[in-house]
Amino acid sequence: MMETERILLRRWQESDASALFKYASDPEVGPRAGWPPHKSLEESLDVIKNIFTNETTWAIVLKETGEAIGTMGYFTHDTSNIPIGINDCEIGYWVARPYWNRGICTEALKLMLDYCINVKKFEDIWSDHFTGNPASGRVMQKCGFIDTGRLNRCSNLLGGDKDLVKIMKLAR
Repeated sequence: MMETERILLRRWQESDASALFKYASDPEVGPRAGWPPHKSLEESLDVIKNIFTNETTWAIVLKETGEAIGTMGYFTHDTSNIPIGINDCEIGYWVARPYWNRGICTEALKLMLDYCINVKKFEDIWSDHFTGNPASGRVMQKCGFIDTGRLNRCSNLLGGDKDLVKIMKLAR
């Protein structure tokens, strides 16, 4: 578990399914991150069990309410959407729409960067965002990422065969 004054990052739990469905069913959230809105509570529970239950994915939890309001995690060379080095990682995240523009993603990303640098000892840290989602890019910039000038298609993401992602790299 990692934490700031307002949030904590912890492993997803099956009991988070209703909160995940509440926020992941919002049609404004998933497509910005490359996945379709959730259609049922059962789908959200399945995502927790089969996608989020691993060593690289955390729930972003608002301490004030104890509710999971987003996801933060990283992908390794083998699972990344973009070409990265064998000792690198790609960080990905999303947060529920009621919490946009409140600095929560920035706080969560800083926690994840600290973990990836000081615990996992990754060499280079990457991230990317759809060109149509510049707010995500601003979060990355606030945390020290720079635009590589590279664009990529990510066919495994919803909309990834037509919309390009902008590849960012942590400046170190």
